[in-house]
Amino acid sequence: MKLLMIIVDSECREELEVLFKNHGVTGYSEIPNAHGVGETGVRMGSRVDPKTSSIFFTVVEPDKVVPLKEGLCAYCDACDHDMKMIQWAVEEVI
Repeated sequence: MKLLMIIVDSECREELEVLFKNHGVTGYSEIPNAHGVGETGVRMGSRVDPKTSSIFFTVVEPDKVVPLKEGLCAYCDACDHDMKMIQWAVEEVI
């Protein structure tokens, strides 16, 4: 299994939830309104830097990773939004 961490603009979180549903992802956790600085700029939720990110975590079977990545990339290309997906191998879920 794979643990995916997906970082999206908070304004795009609903699109990611739809992507999960369309690819059979039935469980995930979200950390909303995350603050930080990176390639896409400053996200502090302030007057000066009003944007924030949402961070999603989900554990999926390996065969779902590529379709999710392709769906994520297609959305980003079509809507000019930035998203990041990081994956780790999962040895055991208790």
